[in-house]
Amino acid sequence: MDVAIIGTGYVGLTTGVCLALLGHEVRCHDVDPGRMDKLARGRPPIYEPGMEQAMRAAARKRSLHFVSELADAVRGAKAVFLSVGTPSLPDGDIDLSYLEAAARQIAPLLAPFTTVVVKSTVTVGSCRRLEQIIRDVRGAGDFAVAANPEFLREGSAIDDFMHPDRIIIGSDDERATTTLKELYGPLVARTDAPVLVTSAENAEMVKHAANAFLAMKIGFINEVADLCERAGADVTTVAKGIGLDQRIGPAFLQAGPGFGGSCFPKDARAFAATGRRNGVPQSLVETLIEGNDRRKTALARRIAFKANLRKGAVVAVLGVAFKAATDDVRESPALAFIPALQDQGFVVRAFDPQAMPTAAKELPDVNWCSDAYEAATGADAVVILTDWKNFTELDLGRLSERMKGSTLFDFRNILQPEAVAACGMTYFGVGRAGLPGDKRQYVEKRAVAAAN
Repeated sequence: MDVAIIGTGYVGLTTGVCLALLGHEVRCHDVDPGRMDKLARGRPPIYEPGMEQAMRAAARKRSLHFVSELADAVRGAKAVFLSVGTPSLPDGDIDLSYLEAAARQIAPLLAPFTTVVVKSTVTVGSCRRLEQIIRDVRGAGDFAVAANPEFLREGSAIDDFMHPDRIIIGSDDERATTTLKELYGPLVARTDAPVLVTSAENAEMVKHAANAFLAMKIGFINEVADLCERAGADVTTVAKGIGLDQRIGPAFLQAGPGFGGSCFPKDARAFAATGRRNGVPQSLVETLIEGNDRRKTALARRIAFKANLRKGAVVAVLGVAFKAATDDVRESPALAFIPALQDQGFVVRAFDPQAMPTAAKELPDVNWCSDAYEAATGADAVVILTDWKNFTELDLGRLSERMKGSTLFDFRNILQPEAVAACGMTYFGVGRAGLPGDKRQYVEKRAVAAAN
């Protein structure tokens, strides 16, 4: 099937590459010339594991093309995917202006009959609005607009697309539904993924409600973590016990510094704004948003108290991406956490395997380092803020030797407290009591007792 992808950001590029791998003829277009130049040279403009290899595989099939002219992308396409940005507005609602502009631009170029597929994340009612815009420009109804929300996680986007939990098709037009079923046919045949065909409004609501619910799981376990610290429990074990309940499951029950990224914060705010706009306030989600924002700065204040730091102290921050396996810093805890450290008069040294170039644009006055050990050199405290695998494999003895102080804050709970203590450092996790008293002495006494 001939497919056009308008917008080659994270969602659009993943969609285009994967559809090409499934055997469709895909033409991708973006208004950013720099992005298009990179793509034409086979270089993805985002960091996503497996993306470059997938692009090469699609290129070998001669099924993936990057075209600079919008008309060349849309002409003859049976399905046109809109994957342009929908940023947040000041009230938390989403800005549809880029999506509306794209709809106006493709409207006169559509061949009869074309299915316009909204892949961008939108609030309920947006597809109807876009349909009217296209109809006003074309003056004809030989097209349909369908909602087809994405459920991709940064760091595993290719795998998520090729092994979906479900495929949602939102359309009242049988021709559009047939087109999308045909499009996803090879994927469904290979994975037996369930397909839900429903209205556009339902599909739009599924996307925002799902992300709001997952964000609430994170917010909940973070509050449980705070309670565990006071009550002397360990949130990692508590979360495991909760997750063994099949009605709940283990996903998104990892305590940490709060959720970030391009989806959860934005989608939670948009869901709450939709509730307010319809006179049905979503109180749970409103409270979640406030608590998540507070958490990022509260943890920064905790460092000064726990490590007894004074103005001028050096804090090493390991990880600025909002999660591992991405260079995305949108809504990352680091964007609030590091300024909160600086507001307390601390000097910040930082390292991230992938996200430093993008983070540097958002975080001034940070000393960027080549690795974790350089960041820790002369530091009064070290903070793990992103759960990169690299940080689980740190040489803790070497890290300790580089430090001026002896306190390590593991805000992702990826290290073992005993291992940290054995290297002479004081360990503080999230929702974990850690080791009581003097950490080095505690481990040494236990080792002596075991030997006897």
